[in-house]
Amino acid sequence: MQIQAALLVQPNRHFVVEDVLLEPPRTGEVQVKLAASGVCHSDWHVATGDTRQPMPCVTGHEGAGVVAAVGPGVSRVQVGDHVTLSWAPDCGECFYCLRGQPNLCETFTAPLWRGVLLDGTPRLRRLDGSPVYHYCGLATFADYAVVPETACIPIDRRIPLTVAALVGCAVATGVGAALYTAQVRPGDSVVVYGAGGIGLNILQGAALCGAGPIIAVDTHPAKMALARQFGATHTLLADDHPLAAIQALTGGRGAEHVFESVGLAAVQEAALAAVRPGGMLTLVGLAPMGSGTNLPGALLVRQEKTVKGSYYGSVSPRRDFPLLLSLYQSGRLKLDELISRTYRLDEINQAYADMLSGRVARGVIVFP
Repeated sequence: MQIQAALLVQPNRHFVVEDVLLEPPRTGEVQVKLAASGVCHSDWHVATGDTRQPMPCVTGHEGAGVVAAVGPGVSRVQVGDHVTLSWAPDCGECFYCLRGQPNLCETFTAPLWRGVLLDGTPRLRRLDGSPVYHYCGLATFADYAVVPETACIPIDRRIPLTVAALVGCAVATGVGAALYTAQVRPGDSVVVYGAGGIGLNILQGAALCGAGPIIAVDTHPAKMALARQFGATHTLLADDHPLAAIQALTGGRGAEHVFESVGLAAVQEAALAAVRPGGMLTLVGLAPMGSGTNLPGALLVRQEKTVKGSYYGSVSPRRDFPLLLSLYQSGRLKLDELISRTYRLDEINQAYADMLSGRVARGVIVFP
């Protein structure tokens, strides 16, 4: 079938919206009519070349929609189901899945990073027949997508699909980082560097855990009010050299938990300085491939600081997406407030310009 998609043809170019061909779902695959796709910084890493991805490709990995067709062997969803999509599908049987780490599933990781589905081929083609690759096995910057069955998480039909889309990345990654990766406890002090889509969800994840104080650090003054709305008790501008203020708010020691959601080496290094002896730095932001961070080994040893990576918030999508959405339905998780603006697919370059300027918490592409 012919669909409309936003393509990246080569790094450091704008998205190009054009018609492409989508093959029907094969065994274990599902065709989804997209209703919404979040505008995430991880896709921008592909656009800049910081994340290496076969091109041309369709990015977008934060989507929700309605099941339009299913391939042979599909049993978990049926046509008409409302689903939110996981960019880290899990097989349930590999080394990592059996050890409770489905976000690291080795069955799906390799093919998805090659831009193909599990059989090693893409379902997308340009009109001339040349292949188009899928980002994260989803490619949600299109009005239809073919995805692995295990990427589809059925949801309550009463939940707006614009909201459900955000659970697939920003919410799961941020809330999960606080709840599961770092395992923040009531009364723990928390600092979050970066108040974008991921950082705001780390803030509300820390608030759900009962942390306090919760301190947000960002370069954009406009983010200060947003950070407080999502759980920050204090906000600091990064340009004001906030370390002294953080120490003053934490008894002169630094925070039990510091989260870095930006993915820049300089911010990671500044974040480590804000960790108290015996505390933990959790790196959540996606750094450019091949980049390095200078974290002093002697200080880590002498002060027993822990540095931990958080991939997809250490969540189990099949377990945690419904949980997060139930928290939203009960009023304990802010999701509507995350959406600053919606865009048509042909406005995707403007959506990314707005994201990079810091003018939005989360933009969402919506499909008619």
